[in-house]
Amino acid sequence: MIIGVSQITLHLPDSQSLKDKRQIIKSVMARIRNRFEVAIAEVEEQNLWQIAVLGVSCVSNSRQHAEEILGQVRRYIEETRPDIIVSNVENELISW
Repeated sequence: MIIGVSQITLHLPDSQSLKDKRQIIKSVMARIRNRFEVAIAEVEEQNLWQIAVLGVSCVSNSRQHAEEILGQVRRYIEETRPDIIVSNVENELISW
């Protein structure tokens, strides 16, 4: 079993408040969860209104498949939300 984990740091330059940020992040997370069937949550920087750190995880029987899913999530954010800047991505694959 392979567990794929990704930490994605986002910059939200158009966000003017925590309410704006939460609305944007909630929408992004719901779309990703439904499209890719991954676990996703905001894991850090909850009190900063222009920075969000998302944790994404998936389980697979193949390292290549887990890497593809995590890459697709990153690309999906970049392609569907031009108002959000992906500033950092850290991936890790864990063999269990």
